Amino acid sequence: MNSPPETPSAAERPAVTDAELLTAHIHGDPHAFSEIVKRHRDRMWAVALRTLGDPDEAADAVQDAFVSAYRKAATFRGEAAVTTWLHRIVVNACLDRMRRKSVRPVADDELIEAAERETPLPDQTVEREVSMEVSAALKLLPADQRAALVLVDMMGYSVEDAAQVLQVPSGTVKSRCARGRAKLAPILSHLRNRSELNRVSSAKGAELRDG
Repeated sequence: MNSPPETPSAAERPAVTDAELLTAHIHGDPHAFSEIVKRHRDRMWAVALRTLGDPDEAADAVQDAFVSAYRKAATFRGEAAVTTWLHRIVVNACLDRMRRKSVRPVADDELIEAAERETPLPDQTVEREVSMEVSAALKLLPADQRAALVLVDMMGYSVEDAAQVLQVPSGTVKSRCARGRAKLAPILSHLRNRSELNRVSSAKGAELRDG
């Protein structure tokens, strides 16, 4: 007698939502969380790398975030999308790492001096040079401003969505972005071709959003 076919796991069924995968994981599906990781690791890596500015630190933060999400899956209540929930966890993992380093706020004149020390390689494209300089400048911002700017300006989140990720009011995100941009302005003032800078930023944001 033929045995009945095995029921496919949540990860194997077509068009399964993130929330359904998370529910399946909570109920013991051994494959569901792996599918969540595959769907979101690239974007979480992008957030971590932009926030921390260091590939090794970013990799550790993403790993910490997924371990935390795996263990805390039952706490997900569905008030926000799973993507937002995961990004909140990875941003918090990044901020925890930054705070443990106890990096003091950097003064504006130090930001300018640091930017002047960043010398792009001559054989790189203009887009790469601009991206490197923006990334170097971001690394010098306070943690809260950097996280807000990464989400809004680099990842293309709306202020409201970034506020959900950071769990702060929209007005706080706006003020953090404004303060961060004000600090970046003097060290990036030599990038006078604003259309070029905007084109690079927009392209990078689209690339990160599309994963």
